[in-house]
Amino acid sequence: MRKFLDGLYRLSGFLAGLLVVFIFLIILAQIVGRQFGVAIPSANELSGFAMAGAVFLALAPTLRAGAHIRVGVLIRRLQGKARRGLELGVGGFSLLASSYATLQLWRLVLDSYSFGDLAPGLLPLPIWIPQSLLAVGISIFTVALADTLVVLWRGEMPSYLSEGGGQE
Repeated sequence: MRKFLDGLYRLSGFLAGLLVVFIFLIILAQIVGRQFGVAIPSANELSGFAMAGAVFLALAPTLRAGAHIRVGVLIRRLQGKARRGLELGVGGFSLLASSYATLQLWRLVLDSYSFGDLAPGLLPLPIWIPQSLLAVGISIFTVALADTLVVLWRGEMPSYLSEGGGQE
């Protein structure tokens, strides 16, 4: 199970990276296109969708690497049961919030699909496609939070605190 989850987090990070490359290519095409009088239709919308997708797909690998902003000042002052209790409480609350966001994003995707919503640009892109990137990203993040909470519950050190930031 550990190898599967680590692979899922790596895949999520890889897809986020691909979306950043996609943004670069769109911007490059706009720059080159301007030199030849060619406009790239819906470039701003596509870049925005890709940026949102990249951010959401990068959530889980960022958590695993320990790069999320945490209240380290408070946590470093606590030891033993107090620290573990705080970590479990924050982890549990984060998991609940992320689970709710996951549910609502998937409902948004299904609504957009069933109503046939289109992106507001020159390119009539079904909006459920970029929304799906967000829903998949937050779903993987929710799995990563649950994974981290299980590790904390067992009394083990989570990846964001271990040496190498989760590169076990």
